[in-house]
Amino acid sequence: MALHPTRIARIQKQLQQADLAALAVLPGPNMQYLTGLEFHLSERATLCFVPASGAPLLVVPALEQTKAQSAGCEIFTFTDEAGPLQAATAALQTLNLRGPRLGIEGRRMRFLELDLLARAGLQAQPTDADAVLATLRMCKDASELQAMRTAVDVAQRAMLAALPAIRPGISERELASELTVQLLRAGADASIPFSPIVASGPNGANPHAFPTGRALQAGDFVTLDWGCAHENYVADLTRTYALAGAKLQPQLEQAYAAVLAANAAGRAAARPGTTGHAVDRAARAQIEAAGLGDYFIHRTGHGLGLEVHEEPDMKQGEHLQLEPGMTFTIEPGVYLPGIGGVRIEDNMVITATGAESLTTLARELVPLA
Repeated sequence: MALHPTRIARIQKQLQQADLAALAVLPGPNMQYLTGLEFHLSERATLCFVPASGAPLLVVPALEQTKAQSAGCEIFTFTDEAGPLQAATAALQTLNLRGPRLGIEGRRMRFLELDLLARAGLQAQPTDADAVLATLRMCKDASELQAMRTAVDVAQRAMLAALPAIRPGISERELASELTVQLLRAGADASIPFSPIVASGPNGANPHAFPTGRALQAGDFVTLDWGCAHENYVADLTRTYALAGAKLQPQLEQAYAAVLAANAAGRAAARPGTTGHAVDRAARAQIEAAGLGDYFIHRTGHGLGLEVHEEPDMKQGEHLQLEPGMTFTIEPGVYLPGIGGVRIEDNMVITATGAESLTTLARELVPLA
């Protein structure tokens, strides 16, 4: 683990353009991206400061000092007894911010850190820098893409291993547990980025359902949304299966056909120079043509990388032009209250000439015996 000099240089250029004196990041994907360091986000304040020019520095608990030293930058430590105020004050004095604004992670920074910085004498105004960080991370390099390909491979093999468990009588919770075990057996990072969604029968009408004790029944449509990480890079897939043994509901068969067409249209629309708005429009048009537009209640996709949800989004009003190396999901869905739902999700990367689906798991509806 060590600082990434190229990434540090790129973020410093972005900070200068955004008129930010420095950037403060917390344990999580941005700190990992810039420094290679992984810490738990806890009650012990941990901060990395990247000035617009000059060397980054770290404020860490003393128990993390050995790990932090591998980054090769100046470290300010504190004990549990002393607390972080003296270390943070010394770090800010060393940083000597030359500008009125400090960039922070707007979606991640807590009152704990903001209050610490204020007590430590911060004069600069904390300013949301999420857009700056998104610009840095959106286009993946070859090593990042290889990690994502491996994560997708692990996720797909795990689902194939779990398929025999998708049968009448098993509960949603039991199926989610089985899928989690298969992910770990297939080689996923020990930290699963999100708990699997298993939504059967009428529960499928909730896009973000939590698994319940409901037992799967013959004729059910079952939506499974699962993922894993490899070297911290994430795969995020969804497939909807049907259980044989009873007549399938015609409304759900119609919904499946519409979602399948929307998924194909969204994937086909993705290419360099187009926008998330255009990709969303292409997918949404298929569902609207089937008369189900009112039941497609979320964006067509979201960015993917070190986080399950990052930029760029495939949604109406998103006019950022797609570039090679950008990675995102295509996941149209239809949700029929009281009946069930369908979602088909693939992971995409923009290439020099078009787009590639990293996911290859079958999309067509095949009822499971």
